[in-house]
Amino acid sequence: MSINITLLLVMGVLYAVGLYLLLERSLTRVLLGLMLLANATNILLLATGGYAGLAPIFNKDIPSSAYNDPLPQAFILTSIVISFAVTAFMLSLIYRSWLLSRADHIQVDQEDIRVAMQDLYDDEEDSEIAIEVSDFHENNQPLGKRETIPGIVPKRVIDAKAVATSKKDVHPESPVLKTPEVQSPTGEKE
Repeated sequence: MSINITLLLVMGVLYAVGLYLLLERSLTRVLLGLMLLANATNILLLATGGYAGLAPIFNKDIPSSAYNDPLPQAFILTSIVISFAVTAFMLSLIYRSWLLSRADHIQVDQEDIRVAMQDLYDDEEDSEIAIEVSDFHENNQPLGKRETIPGIVPKRVIDAKAVATSKKDVHPESPVLKTPEVQSPTGEKE
């Protein structure tokens, strides 16, 4: 089997331009990038099928090597359906973004950048994970009796009174967090 260089070059250009557009902040350009990536993938699947042959309808008189491979055609059809669904979803996101902010660009979130630049930020340590006792029922046990993963603190709640009284000492965007009182199994407050 020989390779069609034209298809490979077109596929490479579509992948390159699609990836470039995918990294933009404009949602319309992201959509165009996704569409180009889907079309490049369709060309890749078409190239894997080899040269065109006879339709894959069985006949005893025709050798099996003369048939066209139907599997890449089925993959291309599936890829077209999936890319249509992703395109429709992205169009709905673009429309919703335009209705809410009259802008097509994704804004830089300064708070996310500030949190990510902290020295002690660790994505795994900051997540709160509790071990579920059962897969079928909700965990209705008090916070002190729940099994937790070692090293992970119980979930903190915001105390509105503490926030109101200490507003002058705290940055306006970061509320004071108060850890709840935990009762030990003997009934004493810790």
